[in-house]
Amino acid sequence: MHKSINNLNEIKKEINSKNLNIQSKIKIIAVSKTFGIKDILPLIDYGHIDFGENKIQEAVDKWSQIKLTKKEIKLHMIGKLQSNKVKQAVNLFDYIHSLDSIKLAQKISTEQKKFNKKIKLFIQINIGNEDQKSGIKIEDLPDFYQNCKNNLDLDIIGLMCLPPINTDPSIYFSKMAVAAKDLSLKELSMGMSSDYLSAIKHNASYIRIGSRIFGNRN
Repeated sequence: MHKSINNLNEIKKEINSKNLNIQSKIKIIAVSKTFGIKDILPLIDYGHIDFGENKIQEAVDKWSQIKLTKKEIKLHMIGKLQSNKVKQAVNLFDYIHSLDSIKLAQKISTEQKKFNKKIKLFIQINIGNEDQKSGIKIEDLPDFYQNCKNNLDLDIIGLMCLPPINTDPSIYFSKMAVAAKDLSLKELSMGMSSDYLSAIKHNASYIRIGSRIFGNRN
């Protein structure tokens, strides 16, 4: 069996063995950025359907053909999305995890009408109030959410965060769980290769794992 399949099954086994009081089914997004299609095909053939990419052009080059034949694949945009790339993103992706501004929300709203397609969206929260990171501040979230939902007709399914590095992520995951509950949002996109068990303890439903599945990037 291919090593990426073994790695994926080890992660599933670990999650199931920890008694994490899981509230919903965990979706594992295999983050395939920088890996070629030959690295990804074993997982596709195995039946894994959720894959994440960070860059639009790389995703278009890699996935456009495969998605024509493998309709079950769900592609997740997990990197920062520039407004001039929204048209391509809406055409190719099924989920966008990085909705981080009203300008981007307006652009997605316009483009998805053209494609007659409702993208599933996560609002990215700047949970650590870090100057170098994009995202909505937690105190601005209620108004931003209502604007997206009521005025722009966006399908907001949950919240996403990237906790500050070199800190205990559980502090921030806990705040995210409260914020999602306050808005009655069921989905939380949080947790990566180093902290996914902590994220799941705080109700993460989508975890984004790259190196633990595919190995270290060059």
